[in-house]
Amino acid sequence: MKFAWRVPHITISLVVREVCETIIAEYLDELMVCPSTPSQWCQVADRYFQKWNFPHTCGAIDEKHVACHYPPRSGSIYYNYKGFLLFAMVDADYKFFWADIGSLGSASDAQVFNDSEIKESIEVGTIGFPDPEPPPNDI
Repeated sequence: MKFAWRVPHITISLVVREVCETIIAEYLDELMVCPSTPSQWCQVADRYFQKWNFPHTCGAIDEKHVACHYPPRSGSIYYNYKGFLLFAMVDADYKFFWADIGSLGSASDAQVFNDSEIKESIEVGTIGFPDPEPPPNDI
């Protein structure tokens, strides 16, 4: 790009970062909306059942190690050979509706989940999960 734009690569990195931050600021609330009512969660669960034959599934949670810049003067606390963590929840169509970015790279899956906002919301009951139901075709 530096040859196409005829600017130094440092300038391109600043422009790309600024454009990405602007896109996130503008579209985050519109495109990444976490369900908050039982009917919205039921829609997510119904889609999982239709597409993947998993009943009562309200989302898939996993973490991904992502290479990022370390915070200034953070020492070795964020150091991990794999990078930073992106901990996210997706619907049946792989669309993100919740994410936690920036957990310690050395943390395990369980540690990241235990420190997450979504776990707290589930325990307190503010996330709006529907009431439990028996599995389909349960006799």
